[in-house]
Amino acid sequence: MTAAGRRWVVLLAAVLAVGLAARLGFWQLDRAAQKRAWQAALDQRGALPPLAAAELAVAPAQAEGQLHRRVLLRGRWLADRTVFLDNRPMNGRVGFYVLTPLQLENRAEAVLVQRGWVARDERQLAQVPALRSSADPVEVSGRLAASPSRAFELPAPASGAIRQNLSSAAYAQEIGRPLLPLTVIQQADAADDGLLRDWPVPQAGLQKHYGYAFQWFALAALFLGLYVWFQLVRPRLRSP
Repeated sequence: MTAAGRRWVVLLAAVLAVGLAARLGFWQLDRAAQKRAWQAALDQRGALPPLAAAELAVAPAQAEGQLHRRVLLRGRWLADRTVFLDNRPMNGRVGFYVLTPLQLENRAEAVLVQRGWVARDERQLAQVPALRSSADPVEVSGRLAASPSRAFELPAPASGAIRQNLSSAAYAQEIGRPLLPLTVIQQADAADDGLLRDWPVPQAGLQKHYGYAFQWFALAALFLGLYVWFQLVRPRLRSP
């Protein structure tokens, strides 16, 4: 290949490399814009007045529009149906997320409530902690999520009080009671029952996309700088 041919090949490679890196940078900025809109919608929903039990959706398609809304519900705990989600650390400690169905007042359905976190006895791994659950009507405030917290699960879904994950639809069939296609994440202003509720705040992850965009644009600038140095500046410095 002639010297002129090599220069054209290097130029084409440089243009492709700079163009691809820049395109990926703009794609990350576009993803950040989408996430920013999602975060704004989430914040807007969270600022709306709390939903009452009568307003909660029964159909999954309708439930989608109620996610992240605040709720204020009254009902009775179905304490004998409590499930403990395993491998859920909080504040650096090992423990369970506690899930209990709440039988809503004036409705045939119940709703799963992720009530809080409780420590696990590491000396007796198969034993579940004792909970303070009133048989009287309780008032629960929280926000709506599509499902309880999920963790990686290798084997088939387990049964019993201790589980890795829980599906509302499958659990409704298991207990023979209708459950709404929503989960209430109970908030920290609830009654004192010994459970921790330091839930992570839902975030769109904007900084991650901005960081990736900066890396791609920096890489594009690096490719361009290398081309200019080795193909334009350095040959001129070497020439007599």
